[in-house]
Amino acid sequence: MSVQRTPTEVLQFVKDSDARMLDLRFADLPGLWQHVSYPIGMLTQDSFEEGFGFDGSSIRGWQAISESDMLIMPDPNTIFMDPFTDAPTLVIICNVVDPLTKQHYERDPRWIAQKAEKYLAMTGIGDTAYFGAEAEFFIFDNVRFDQRQNFGFYYIDAEEGRWNSGRADNNLGYRPRYKEGYFPVPPTDHHMNIRTEMVDIMMHCGIEVECHHHEVATGGQCEIDQKYDTLLKSADNMMLYKNIVRNVAFEHGRTATFMPKPLWDDNGSGMHTHQSIWKDGDPLFAGDQYAGLSETAIHYIGGLLKHSAALAAICAPTTNSYKRLVPGFEAPVNLAYSRRNRSAACRIPMYSAKPQSKRVELRYPDPSCNPYLAFSAMLMAGLDGVQNKIDPGEPLDHDIYDLSPDELRHVPALPSSLEGALDALEKDHEFLTRNDVFTEELIQSYIEYKRTAEVDAIRQRPHPYEFSLYYDI
Repeated sequence: MSVQRTPTEVLQFVKDSDARMLDLRFADLPGLWQHVSYPIGMLTQDSFEEGFGFDGSSIRGWQAISESDMLIMPDPNTIFMDPFTDAPTLVIICNVVDPLTKQHYERDPRWIAQKAEKYLAMTGIGDTAYFGAEAEFFIFDNVRFDQRQNFGFYYIDAEEGRWNSGRADNNLGYRPRYKEGYFPVPPTDHHMNIRTEMVDIMMHCGIEVECHHHEVATGGQCEIDQKYDTLLKSADNMMLYKNIVRNVAFEHGRTATFMPKPLWDDNGSGMHTHQSIWKDGDPLFAGDQYAGLSETAIHYIGGLLKHSAALAAICAPTTNSYKRLVPGFEAPVNLAYSRRNRSAACRIPMYSAKPQSKRVELRYPDPSCNPYLAFSAMLMAGLDGVQNKIDPGEPLDHDIYDLSPDELRHVPALPSSLEGALDALEKDHEFLTRNDVFTEELIQSYIEYKRTAEVDAIRQRPHPYEFSLYYDI
């Protein structure tokens, strides 16, 4: 769980670790870490109050060049030694502030997560929101892609991919079948040792890990489960988690991706997100209602489901996300809740009856999201449900494939595209703007960025499969 440190303790940590470099990190709007490095002597007691200047004009989703000067402020509670640099390097995660007013920058994703936590406390509903995200990813051996005026393609290969079963040279077999990659032992699971190395480094950097395993798809789909933590800490940990996964794979001559759907006709990568609210050390989601939940938890689910179409624009935020979110393959597109049905958007895990284990699992988020924005948006939707006592309706405990077409028509579903999700967010975002957790300006800028840089960019380019469909028409 979170460790509180003072600037003095950080400076002592620098001495004890013989750090030579300082690496300051912050997140851009889409959710990638950015960084700048300094000789360690540049870090002083005053640094935590004065910050470090940088030019924010080239950061994705941020501001105009005329307002480019920004400060990054180190958070002393986020330090760790970079496990991948040759020189001993201290990493500190930062917030972004305006250099003139010293006010937090409203497009800083980390600040939005901090505001969401403050809002929870202000409501009096609870004082702590816990989040635990299960991010899946692929490890490939080779990836090629390009797009020009006269061609566009991608090509992925993985030694573990079932498509290599017929290869003539150096073929030892042992590859997961399509959609049968869940839990095989080595040698069918090719990445046991790489995942273990990832876990070792995560734990060394302060992330508590519960388990790791192969996932359903062939071609190197993996999952490493972190222990839940507070909203902000879990978002910080997810950024570090993804950084470690990418770097360990890279050091082994492989490449890791958190794209939701890199392979056609096999399972995609999700980020099932477990969440609960506590107050004064007591879990508020345990009770005597459906699946052992409390009324608070039921209403929280009501908020998640009511706002899911809008949430999808933040929690499943890429055009590629909606190639995963299609009916079938247990895709969690149905806006319902269940303790059994994994095609429902909300699931209530039943592994333990302990009150502290009661939680809600939202299943449609994927790891392409910005965790600061996604966790904050989920919390705001759930709190809206609690505040307004939103009824989520009856649970969906039937097998979705056994429902008649008429029954299925009465189960609402997620938007089928990023464009549809952005339209929903534009219409439904008042719940996000309470207490300025998400500002109106931030939401409109986010929608405009996603439409221009992603939706329109994809719509304007021919797709390779269109040539198979239409070249001879």
